[in-house]
Amino acid sequence: MILILQLLLALSLRADGYNHYRVKDCVSSSSDLSDLEFIDTIYFNKDPYIRFNSTVGEFVGFTELGVKNAERWNKGPEVVQERAEVDRYCRHNLPLYYSHILDKAVKPKIRLRLEKHASSSHPAMLMCSAYGYYPPAIYVYWLRDGKKVTGDVVSTEEMRDGNWYYQIHSHLEYTPTSGEKISCVVEHDSSKEPIIIDWEGSFTDSDMNKIIVGASGFVLGIILSTAGFIYYKKTSPGQTLIQQT
Repeated sequence: MILILQLLLALSLRADGYNHYRVKDCVSSSSDLSDLEFIDTIYFNKDPYIRFNSTVGEFVGFTELGVKNAERWNKGPEVVQERAEVDRYCRHNLPLYYSHILDKAVKPKIRLRLEKHASSSHPAMLMCSAYGYYPPAIYVYWLRDGKKVTGDVVSTEEMRDGNWYYQIHSHLEYTPTSGEKISCVVEHDSSKEPIIIDWEGSFTDSDMNKIIVGASGFVLGIILSTAGFIYYKKTSPGQTLIQQT
């Protein structure tokens, strides 16, 4: 990951439509700052006309004015001051960004709950939520009796909370089985080991019996209703046909 610390100094002359500004960048791709680079660029109407790069060690001009200023500044105190900025400005401030942003890791809070009960017409649905964590990269998945669930899972993308933290939600749709074990697993940089949350509301034999009894009663009700309707149609009075001889 490349970290860029940027300072913008702008002077705009809006009346005549001119825009003159300066951008100072501290660029590094490692936390030890071994490849730290300081870049100071001056722009006029969005076009750079002179730049100092700590790797090059001097000013370089891109326009006629920029070339003339580069020749003059490279012979004066300006270039000495710029060479010192890589330590004074960049090496002083970038470690703060690494420690407070890039190296920051906050463990997620996990909540596992039942969203929809199982019935004879639809399966149950569990929701596993991870929230209040940082950085955003996270992996959430389900285990059923110790084996990873590969189907009937829908997960959201990582969502910003607006305060540097994130949240994510995963839904598992399944048909309950007596004695099974359902777990939500979260892998995140804040924890060396996967965080495993077991669903404590797993169905017992008693729960399954209630579901079976309820489903059986529902089916029996349909059968009795159908039989009653047929009996009613057979016994109800209707038109009598008289055959003439």
